[in-house]
Amino acid sequence: MMAVSGALRAAVLALTVIAIGVSQPGPAASQGIRQTTGTFEDKFRQLDEVLPDANVYRTAGGEPGPQYWQQKVDYRIRATLDEPARRLNATQTITYTNNSPDTLRFLWLQLDQNIFRRDSMAETTVDFGGLGNRGPTNVAPGGAEAPKLSFAELRRQHAMADNDYGYDILTVTGPRGAALPHTIVGTLMRIDLATPLRPGQSTTFDMEFAFNIVEEDAVSARSGYEHFPDDAREGGNDLFLLAQWFPRLVAYSDYEGWHNKEFLGRGEFTLEFGDYDVSLVVPDDHIVSSTGVLANPNDVLTAAQRRRLEEAKTADRPVYIVTPEEALANESSNPTGTRTWRFTAKNVRDFAWASSRKFAWDARGYAQPGAAQPLVMAMSFWPKEGGDLWAKYSTAAVIHTMEVYGRFSFDYPYPTAQSVNGPVGGMEYPMITFNGPRTKLQEDGSRTYTMAEKVFLVGVVIHEIGHIYFPMVVNSDERTWTWMDEGLNSFLDSVASYEWDPDMPWGSGLPRDIIGYMTSSTQQPIMTHSDSVTSLGPNAYSKPSAALHVLRDVVMERELFDFAFREYARRWKFKRPTPADFFRTMEEASGVDLDWFWRGWFYTTEHVDVSLDAVYRMRLDTRDPDIDNARRRQEEADKPLPIGVRLDREEARPVWVEEFPDVRDFYDENDVYTVTNKERNAYAEFLEGLEDWERDALERAVAEDKNYYVLQFSNLGGLVSPLLLEMTFADASTEAVKIPAEIWRRNPHQVRKLFVFDRDKELTGVVIDPEWATGDANTENNHYPRRIIPSRVETFKQERSGFPQRDIMADIRTPLKADEEAAGEAAQDAAGENAAAGDAPAGDQDGAAAPAPAEPPATQ
Repeated sequence: MMAVSGALRAAVLALTVIAIGVSQPGPAASQGIRQTTGTFEDKFRQLDEVLPDANVYRTAGGEPGPQYWQQKVDYRIRATLDEPARRLNATQTITYTNNSPDTLRFLWLQLDQNIFRRDSMAETTVDFGGLGNRGPTNVAPGGAEAPKLSFAELRRQHAMADNDYGYDILTVTGPRGAALPHTIVGTLMRIDLATPLRPGQSTTFDMEFAFNIVEEDAVSARSGYEHFPDDAREGGNDLFLLAQWFPRLVAYSDYEGWHNKEFLGRGEFTLEFGDYDVSLVVPDDHIVSSTGVLANPNDVLTAAQRRRLEEAKTADRPVYIVTPEEALANESSNPTGTRTWRFTAKNVRDFAWASSRKFAWDARGYAQPGAAQPLVMAMSFWPKEGGDLWAKYSTAAVIHTMEVYGRFSFDYPYPTAQSVNGPVGGMEYPMITFNGPRTKLQEDGSRTYTMAEKVFLVGVVIHEIGHIYFPMVVNSDERTWTWMDEGLNSFLDSVASYEWDPDMPWGSGLPRDIIGYMTSSTQQPIMTHSDSVTSLGPNAYSKPSAALHVLRDVVMERELFDFAFREYARRWKFKRPTPADFFRTMEEASGVDLDWFWRGWFYTTEHVDVSLDAVYRMRLDTRDPDIDNARRRQEEADKPLPIGVRLDREEARPVWVEEFPDVRDFYDENDVYTVTNKERNAYAEFLEGLEDWERDALERAVAEDKNYYVLQFSNLGGLVSPLLLEMTFADASTEAVKIPAEIWRRNPHQVRKLFVFDRDKELTGVVIDPEWATGDANTENNHYPRRIIPSRVETFKQERSGFPQRDIMADIRTPLKADEEAAGEAAQDAAGENAAAGDAPAGDQDGAAAPAPAEPPATQ
């Protein structure tokens, strides 16, 4: 580093504060100095301290290692739906291939239906007031909360008491039909193998099982049946959504071994890929939607339905396979027997299906030229309760999702992508999703929906179809790290939602939407285990989504982020990543050190709150007395008069030196800023002592006469963040400035930053994060000068008012009361006149018959 002469250092660095004075601490006392604890906090420590070490299975760069492995499980299942009993009976043959380097002496299976047993761990450990089973808080005498049960919880209690739920495991047999010893542990079952299963070997075993299907609305499950008592058919109809319906192998991984953790309801699923061949025996008037491809369409579809399905492959808009009119007519039918629908699926980690006679069905082909799966059939299934809401938006949203997600990850890898309406609000499985929004039946027989319901449908379809990418293909561990699928997917669904229609009132995926949670006392780190998270939506969905928006739009910017995210998806397609693999891939592919970001956003409960504390305007001391003294004289003149002097002048109080001018002397004509030749000579000597390059630098600085500003920032929230600044100047121009988060690396609590502008660029205002891109919790301390704070009452009203919850489609049909009253009065007057005249009957040309009420305006 080149040394700077003392003369130039004195000239160039003598910046005078002319806006706000800075008080400097005095020197420390020479004696009695007390040793204090340091306050330095390193927000930029490397995350490798907490991440697992790289190994042959997972590299330090976040890729699958050279010896990466995962197990394979194939299923052949035959299941029979007993609609009157609402019971499922099934047999399955499972082939388990051990690709691990370990010898296995037993296998673990998941028995998820056992969560509904009255003695399950989930049921016996649920906290009263948790999971939505308590009504509004009531305060009892003494300040304690008085317990209160909702009607929904009472209904659930009755359903659990009146029914026996959970699996009946009837048989478990080995390859030669011999019974295999097995032990049930809550929602898990261990099967003891007759012979150890060595690396590279496979074993096959059979199971026979049955269970009573839960009523989803009654017990609040992820699947089940919904009853429609008002349908035309005697006894009504049922709609069945079947998921977590067969005993499935627990995942076995290189980093955990068996993932045999009890299913408690919140943490979802960790599964192995495999091939499925599933035969579903249902009433012969049912329509079935399922994971996989229908292998026997000639056996279950009519010729017209097969023709329509073929037409849909190349159609521009969805084509009805079963029309709403056909579905409505089918509601009143009765089965004459059963029909077997057979579906096959390759390389999927799960299998779900839906069955009902109520389903309308539409489809449209989605072309992916050059992809391994060049044509995907996007399809939707819904009962009449879905109405036009589903007909307009469901399949369209499926296709839109594949278009957007394909840009961020990979081509959709499966032959079908389906959206099914039922009692489940939103759940995802390979090639099939369950989505809940519906229309509302009006008194005139029409169906309407609110803006909120429209937003819900489009949003939930995007979200759940998006899950087919994450985690159905990028196979993360949902049971442990919910955010790895929900958070990443919420980020992508928010991108897709705004690309669908940016003017719709979408949800909570942006940084500005998560501030309330991040500043709350209940916030937990994103890395908290799924079953321990208290606020799952904000913690596992919204906060990770907000973090990735900050990463994409602020920290890395889009080109680097998109490349790195695609690389993560490509690397871990059909494999099982961990958080470390995601963190390391994003850094490796982008070239950006993100340890500070992962640590702050994912491992702490800090939030962003950067305050702009002060703005200092500074001018260069040139050492030229003719320049500097004139400037200082003007600065003194710009100061306000002492208040006493101002009041004296307003009172016209006489001034002594004006009444007696003979007392004036030299100093009345020459103030303290008068320049003398002695000072000029000293300046000339100063210039003579400069080297040529020093003189050139000084002369240029004096000639340019730039404006120097120092901005002081405090990090009040603890979470370090880039500084996004909008500078406003006296000429009304603005300039955007981005300062990377690394400015906080040596002092994460307070920093200063120097800005230099041309002499004609006078700074008049600064705003931190003007577009609310970083999730800054307090926007009021982001302004300099400070702005007037908007009324909190008005802000609250603005946020709570609006149209999303109004059913405008129905409300617009309501006649205006004034028109109704006027029509009624006119009718009474006309009747009186006719009665008095005794001739013209009502409705005659000369009569005064009451006018028909006007037709309501047509809805759009």
